[in-house]
Amino acid sequence: MTDALPSPRPSMVTHHSAQTLSIEGADAVAFAQSQFSSNVQALAVGQWQFSAWLDAQGRVLALFHLARAADDALLLLLRGGEAAPMAQSLQRFVFRAKVRLTAHEPRHLGTGPAFDTYAAARENDAYKLGCGDHSLLVGAERNDDAWQAPQVLAGWPWLPDNVLGTLLPPALSFERLQAVSFDKGCYPGQEIVARLHYRGGHKRHMHCVVLSHHLTGGTLLRHGDERAVQLLDVAHDGERTLALAVIDDQLVTSLENGTVDITDEGITMHIEKSWSA
Repeated sequence: MTDALPSPRPSMVTHHSAQTLSIEGADAVAFAQSQFSSNVQALAVGQWQFSAWLDAQGRVLALFHLARAADDALLLLLRGGEAAPMAQSLQRFVFRAKVRLTAHEPRHLGTGPAFDTYAAARENDAYKLGCGDHSLLVGAERNDDAWQAPQVLAGWPWLPDNVLGTLLPPALSFERLQAVSFDKGCYPGQEIVARLHYRGGHKRHMHCVVLSHHLTGGTLLRHGDERAVQLLDVAHDGERTLALAVIDDQLVTSLENGTVDITDEGITMHIEKSWSA
């Protein structure tokens, strides 16, 4: 087995610490292909892709960057949730596959220099994931959130704990993120994913919004009597409070100038960008 993954260093857990999980062994890619929503077999060494682990009903249990560190080694950087329980749950499906799952201690997650989107590289004891005009550093010297605002504007969601296991892929724009494959064969939730893709009918989608007040990621907002807006990640770009939000389509179509007043909260929310599935 190739020793391609940086050795993890413990760090204090924060909301945006680097929760990482490695999958190594002769059957690592085949195992990931059978469990995750993306086409893992198409992933080249030194590249990453968005991917997800779904339950049988197609709900998103985990969203992550999936990097191929070597022919027989994958690294997951979770965008929400914890690596240890995910590794424990995945272990039940290993059976006789030649696979080793390792949940690493949380590490610092920092912002690095520009690096091609979807490129992945090891740098000393850190791992760098390219995001275009910046990069994510797994194992940085310290945590920072400089990467957060540009990723919110790009529509790259980070999932709060209370959202895990509640949303379907179209609500998080998985098709645009290339985090889902419709023709690679079976994986958990595949039938639901295919049905939503080919037949449509999902009525909640993701938007980048500007909030009049700072709110915490994971906040659920009501419009009238409806639980209409689920906030995901919240960030600041220097002047504005930005957030990714999953909003009921019916509410979006009724807005004037893309703005809505949240009932009884004194909060105004303006839609900056919108994405389909």
